[in-house]
Amino acid sequence: MWVFVTLLIGIFGLYSMLFLINRGPSDHFRDLFVVSVMESSAGGILAEMFLSDEEISRIMSQNRVEETAEITDASLINIPGSSNDISSTSSETADLSASQSSDTASSEFVYDDPDGDGIELHEVHGTTYSGMMMIVYDPSRVVVSAIPEFSHGYHGWTLEQHIENNGAVAGINGGKYEDNNGLGAGAWPEGIVISGGEVRCGNDGGTYGVYGFDENDVLIVGRMTAARARDMGIRDALTFGPALIVNGTPATLAGAGGGLNPRTAIGQRSDGAVLLLVIEGRKTSSLGASMADLIDVFVEYGAVNAANLDGGMSSSMFYNGEQIVDNCTVRDTRRIPTAFVVLPPKTDN
Repeated sequence: MWVFVTLLIGIFGLYSMLFLINRGPSDHFRDLFVVSVMESSAGGILAEMFLSDEEISRIMSQNRVEETAEITDASLINIPGSSNDISSTSSETADLSASQSSDTASSEFVYDDPDGDGIELHEVHGTTYSGMMMIVYDPSRVVVSAIPEFSHGYHGWTLEQHIENNGAVAGINGGKYEDNNGLGAGAWPEGIVISGGEVRCGNDGGTYGVYGFDENDVLIVGRMTAARARDMGIRDALTFGPALIVNGTPATLAGAGGGLNPRTAIGQRSDGAVLLLVIEGRKTSSLGASMADLIDVFVEYGAVNAANLDGGMSSSMFYNGEQIVDNCTVRDTRRIPTAFVVLPPKTDN
């Protein structure tokens, strides 16, 4: 009887708290809560119990990132030693850190690379979040990893497996995939997947958010068909979104611009350095970040282009065999069909 009464009190308390959040006096807190849970795979029921579909739809439309028709202008990215021409990249990229620090195009950036691996790590913190920014000097090292076969009958790889199977040294989770109620097997991507120049998912007539690198190692951010992506020479790309910064202009926000959740995003500076950002969330130490928070961080780190990737329970970052940003999950490590991985530094061979 004591256990039953305690459980009943707990359920009543939780229901009362959710009722006050969804129907209480604070519209701002309600909107933030609704957008946060609706962005998750299975948490939407916490809002749907108290609000109609019309109310939820209105709240979501008033707190979002507005889509843009802009696409990356590659001329704004000047990769040291390449002049945006991948054919000119040679063995001198083995010491990319030194060439960048002396190049006039990158003189505004200061590099901190004591171990010489071409990667920087920076902790990031905000009012409601903490996470990690990884800076990869050489953008040609960042590629899309994809499982061999996309199928409803298979399981995806963990992020650690994506890294190991590509002989990579680091990585973050990637693009959109089928994940009904957070129980997906992680083997069926949605949108476009381009890996090594091959369009693995997506059709020529379909329009997708394309976030990835062209053959000149420029991060392309924008909506386009698979046919146009192929014509533009996209070598590695995924779909999720929204675009956060395009050609140096931050996205326009409506309301809060999104809820507080674990986040993963990718960006690129004017000197070509790639920015990989992962934010922890749904923890007492880090509730999560909004899209507005992501934009602020990328602006601080000098991003010319940036885009949001898959987040929530998938958000994770590995570096040198260690998980340096935890993914927030209540079950086994998430399996995902795609990831962005960082290959080892180039050598003369």
